[in-house]
Amino acid sequence: MTYCVGMRIDAGLVMMSDSRTNAGVDNISSYRKLHVYERPDRFVAICTAGSLSVTQSALLRLDEGLEGSDERKLETIDNQPNIFRIVRLIGRALHEARAEVREALKADGIRSGASLLVGGRVGDEPLKLFRVYDAGNAIECRPENPFLQIGEIKYGKPILDRALAYDTRMNEAVKLGLISFDSTMRSNLAVGLPIDIVMLRAAPGSRPLEHTIEEDDEYFRNLSRDWSESLKQATASIERPSFVPPPVAQATEDDEEHGFRQVGAAAE
Repeated sequence: MTYCVGMRIDAGLVMMSDSRTNAGVDNISSYRKLHVYERPDRFVAICTAGSLSVTQSALLRLDEGLEGSDERKLETIDNQPNIFRIVRLIGRALHEARAEVREALKADGIRSGASLLVGGRVGDEPLKLFRVYDAGNAIECRPENPFLQIGEIKYGKPILDRALAYDTRMNEAVKLGLISFDSTMRSNLAVGLPIDIVMLRAAPGSRPLEHTIEEDDEYFRNLSRDWSESLKQATASIERPSFVPPPVAQATEDDEEHGFRQVGAAAE
């Protein structure tokens, strides 16, 4: 299992992935799932989730190139004219990789499903972010919902749903992404550190920044602690439910006004 998130905000692009692979409780290891292709005229970042054999095969196909309409020239990430054409090529590589091994994996009872997040741009075109399915089709991230996830998405999604907006600043988006990872890791041991991150500002000519959150990362440890404490404080500051009476020792005359009566109490 894995967790990957991509955020396409007005400030730019942020993509994050954990590095844990899980083939059972006694077979857990780390494998990089964030792959960055940087060239002078283009930037492409790919996060992978699902069958490791399928995603590895798809990436190898991209490195070698896929046959196109011109039999003398292979299609690669380097010779596509825009990010949409790159996404189509990646979708085709993923579909072909899955089709090649699907029956063999199915016979062994192994799932062959896989999905990718693909973000980037060619030249000075706007940054874009897509989710690519193993059928080869894709959906684009839009400003009204400025993030996409793959893998174990359910634990980190509520954080992003509530707090991330298209006009969120880059540093806040990174913070929210890490909080969503912390929430996921608390609830699912199949997701874990290291967390690989790549960030690219929207301004033309910006250079990407890569960073890895390791096991001993002090910032992430403090973020996890502070988030837990903030949740406790926020919960305590919210008015208690009016339909839940306090303990008998704390009961007040005001409880009668809220319709509370002690069960079995003698009527005066």
